[in-house]
Formats: sequence, structure tokens, C-alpha cells
Amino acid sequence: MIWDQSVVRVRAGPPPDRAGNTIKDWTTATRTTITRLSVQPVLQTERQETDRTSVVTGWRVLSEPGTAPDVRADDRIEYDGLLCEVQGEVGRWPHPVLGGTHHVEWQMRRSTG
Repeated sequence: MIWDQSVVRVRAGPPPDRAGNTIKDWTTATRTTITRLSVQPVLQTERQETDRTSVVTGWRVLSEPGTAPDVRADDRIEYDGLLCEVQGEVGRWPHPVLGGTHHVEWQMRRSTG
């Protein structure tokens, strides 16, 4: 089944600082499970240097047609035990006949090293 995967959206708490600016507070982040997804690998790179090895892995995430999960570019995503960053803006595809959102897509990436 293609829409049988899930991720956990991690959204930072937005407490304002003393100047009234909104700052990201990951210590008070909320976690929300998002289901009915297809998570597809799209990027795997490894670069070896003399003192370290860097690894970058990326995925494309699509929601099941008829769903519109709440994901933003500044969220983090937990997937398969890994913490990933949302890359770029989240795409909300319009329904061609009914209007509204047909499905949502985003890219996520994890870098180490």
C-alpha cells in the first residue's frame, strides 16, 4: 500500500524574546504524528575527507490525495528514528475539479558529519 507511512512533525514553540521578536524554542516543541503518507528516498551522498565523513540523505514526502497535513518550511520531521529538516517550501497541490487541496508534498533532508 502506498499511503501507509507516517512521520512526526516537530514544531518549535514561539515564545517572544524581551524585544517582542519570535524565536524558535525547540525545547518546548510540539510533536504531531502525520499519517497516510508516501516517503520516497531521493538523495544519498557520502563524502570522505581525511578527518571526517559527511553524509546527506533526502526524501520526498507525498500525502494521500484528499489530505492536507499541516507542515511548514520551518518544521522538523522525525522519520525512521532520524531527525530531518524540511527543505524549501511545502507544496500544496490544488484539486483540479473540486477545488481545495488535492495533496501536499515536501522534501526533507538529514546531514551528518
